Amino acid sequence: MLVDGKWTKDWHPVQKADGKGRFVRQVSSFRNWITPDGSAGPTGTGGFKAEAGRYRLYVALICPWASRTLIARKLKGLDSLIEVTVVNPTLTGEGWAFGGYDGADEDPLFGYHHLHQLYTRADPHYTGRATVPVLWDTKTDTMVSNESADIVRMFDTAFEGLVPSGVRLYPEDLGLEIDALNAQVYDTLNNGVYKAGFASSQEAYDEAVAGVFEMLDTLEERLTGDWLFGERFTEADIRLFVTLIRFDAAYHGLFKTNRRRISDYPRLKAYTRRVLELPGVRETVNMDHITRGYYSIKALNPSGIRPVGPADIEALLA
Repeated sequence: MLVDGKWTKDWHPVQKADGKGRFVRQVSSFRNWITPDGSAGPTGTGGFKAEAGRYRLYVALICPWASRTLIARKLKGLDSLIEVTVVNPTLTGEGWAFGGYDGADEDPLFGYHHLHQLYTRADPHYTGRATVPVLWDTKTDTMVSNESADIVRMFDTAFEGLVPSGVRLYPEDLGLEIDALNAQVYDTLNNGVYKAGFASSQEAYDEAVAGVFEMLDTLEERLTGDWLFGERFTEADIRLFVTLIRFDAAYHGLFKTNRRRISDYPRLKAYTRRVLELPGVRETVNMDHITRGYYSIKALNPSGIRPVGPADIEALLA
């Protein structure tokens, strides 16, 4: 991680745990917003006006948080406005790197070798992990945001004047309900699989796994319509999908959340297929990057051997 702008030690999946061995995720530190007129958003400062070609999105296709932003970009039709750079799926001693793998890009702006160099360009004294996604402003040469939830919402509304869309990922009348469901799903499932995989005590692991499957059971019962809110697709569906599509291939084995698979849940399995069939979503899913990335985590898989399958995911993506 970076300490006062300097890389200090090899990357490790767990940088912090509480007193009971529970994995603690870093809080995002860059929280500015792109808005239609450049005014300040809910957090951060102003000066980031929605303009075509001004912003670049840095992502890892392995990462569910980054994939949220890719899906929002696709569904909102922002491909021509916001360019994307994909990092190498294999985590190095200095975290995310550029190039060197099929489907991974070199850094087109500065020729950097590692993502953490962007962080110290934005803040020479930055302390913390260099995470994806990163939304970069080429006009002011700084980072707009590294918080995926914020990026999804700014993509939903900021560029409407440039690319009008009939898709609304965070409709106002569902706002409170979406926020409540997001919080539940994040704590027990999105981040719950990580709390299981990176637990450093049996107690923390048992607690996390129980939460993961309680939430999956609840969601299976909830899905009586096409989407989490009946016939209306929202950001809550994006946030759920990115975990579901990785579950059987990575979390079930590597993170030891192996009580059941998503393929054992008929409604969740059908739901995952429906999301994949939405325009552009399939393009955001690269199972080679996903499995290569997760199984490169030496703390969990020292041999680096990547398992074959599962067959149901291969069939789903075929």
